[in-house]
Amino acid sequence: MSDIIRLLPDHVANQIAAGEVVQRPASVVKELLENSVDAGAMQITLVVKDAGRTLVQVTDDGQGMGTTDARSCFERHATSKIRTAEDLQTVRTNGFRGEALASIAAIAQVELRTRQHGHDLGTRILIEGSRVMAQEAVACPVGSTLLVRSLFYNVPARRQFLKSDAVEMKHVLEEFQRVALAHPGIRFRLVSNEQEVFHLEPGNERQRIVHILGRKYDERLVPVEESTEFIRVEGFILKPEFAKRSRGEQYFFVNRRFIRSPYLEHAVRKAFDELVAKENYPGWFLFLELDPAWIDINIHPTKTEIKFRDDRAVYAIVHAAVRRALGRFNITPSLDFEPEPALLIGQSATNPVPVEPPIGSGRWRPQDLPAKPSATGWQQLFDLGNEAMGQRNVPDPAVLPETGMPAKGKGERSPDLEGTGNRPVFQLLGRYILAQVKSGFVVVDQQRALERIRYEQALHAMEQGGSASQALLFPVTIELNAPDHVLLNSILPELHALGFQLTPLSGRTVVVNGMPVESDSEDPSELLAHLLEQTHHQGGALKTERHATLARSMARSAATKPPKALGTAEMHDLIDRLFGCRMPYFTPGGRPILITYGPKELDERFGH
Repeated sequence: MSDIIRLLPDHVANQIAAGEVVQRPASVVKELLENSVDAGAMQITLVVKDAGRTLVQVTDDGQGMGTTDARSCFERHATSKIRTAEDLQTVRTNGFRGEALASIAAIAQVELRTRQHGHDLGTRILIEGSRVMAQEAVACPVGSTLLVRSLFYNVPARRQFLKSDAVEMKHVLEEFQRVALAHPGIRFRLVSNEQEVFHLEPGNERQRIVHILGRKYDERLVPVEESTEFIRVEGFILKPEFAKRSRGEQYFFVNRRFIRSPYLEHAVRKAFDELVAKENYPGWFLFLELDPAWIDINIHPTKTEIKFRDDRAVYAIVHAAVRRALGRFNITPSLDFEPEPALLIGQSATNPVPVEPPIGSGRWRPQDLPAKPSATGWQQLFDLGNEAMGQRNVPDPAVLPETGMPAKGKGERSPDLEGTGNRPVFQLLGRYILAQVKSGFVVVDQQRALERIRYEQALHAMEQGGSASQALLFPVTIELNAPDHVLLNSILPELHALGFQLTPLSGRTVVVNGMPVESDSEDPSELLAHLLEQTHHQGGALKTERHATLARSMARSAATKPPKALGTAEMHDLIDRLFGCRMPYFTPGGRPILITYGPKELDERFGH
């Protein structure tokens, strides 16, 4: 029997390794930027086209390479960072595996131009699919320029798995920001499709954060500094009031290397206990410096995972550093008095803890409700009978639309809803609407009902292509950070459909000329920031998913406003619009909107 085990050719082995190292254009950006930093560059320029699909180019003024090194750097496990296994305990550079350039060259068309100090000419090398196509002497500046074209050109299956340009560009921006934040002393530029996105001058850590995320972050930052013989922790945390409902501003750097660590994240979030709601995420930019012998970075090719020799000590120091920073700047409460029992009783009477009793009996299940409201269901719920109405026979209501728009159309109400005396309704505690029904009474959560209405209105507007807009008397100018600016341009048609009138200006500035009619008196900058934050962290890139995310964001902005007193006509109108929705029983997040109580339950409560 012949032998069946064979050594794979180098170009095949490189393609297999590329699956771990290069997952998308952002992976190429990360590896090339880190190589430039390791080369001692003080100026680094990143140029991308089509979110990196067509071109990723990195130019630096580092030490460059000679002819032999320029050829050898594309071989597997060729590195200048380590020579023996013991060197792994002293690694302070970003790279050390020697796999990145070999993996990139296996799945793209790569061109390298490099020259060292003291040499008149540099070297140009062209590689396609791990094969060297050309090598020659060339005139070029000191440093290196590496161009990666047509990523995954020879692996079409991988290319098809790439997301939209907006999603891929978001990942590119994330990698660029991580490297730029880790090295504030280096000048960075980012150019996307011939438009400059970033021009970051050298500075300190605070200046770099502000330059990347915007001037408004300057007043949000709280310094963190803690030093022991074992580890040094410095950086910034964001004030608790600026915590967000989604991730994105949590940065750990160990020896100037970006890492992900749920363990350290728990240490920071624990320090924010009682200051930030559990569903919110505080922001931080923390830099840890310690002896490389105390950490292990050789875990995964991306090198974003790390192990500490004494993780408990690191946890305790990071937690203490954040707590001390919060206390030093009077952010944590310094006094904690026990309130008087009388105050607690008064508070519970006016602000009861929200408890959601079951709908009807305790055996109620969500699946027992109909999927869609119907004219018959409406009549059964709110038909009080002729005796309760004091009226003659009431005509059947018109069929309500299923478009998510208000039930009344063309200025007409349904026949059974004429007048204010047909349905007795009143408001309770400023947030609930009570109405008598044939089987007892119903309690409607006013804010949740408005959330459902706004959600379906927004969906309908984006599906149909337009919603009413109200022009602002004084247009508002908003300066966005780079990720938000890229995202806004990608969802601009949806925002216009929602009723936003936006005009992008030069740089990252946008002018808000009009707002959706339903936004009432909401602050344009806050509403737009909320929408971008929610959409920025959406799970998918499908058009329907984007629509649902934007609609939920519009609905949440309505639900977070304080409830207001409503007149009888306004309560009737709210209920009309609620039952004009496709699903009037639950919010987009699955919470119940209305609860019904029947005569049997009332009799049991009174002991009848």
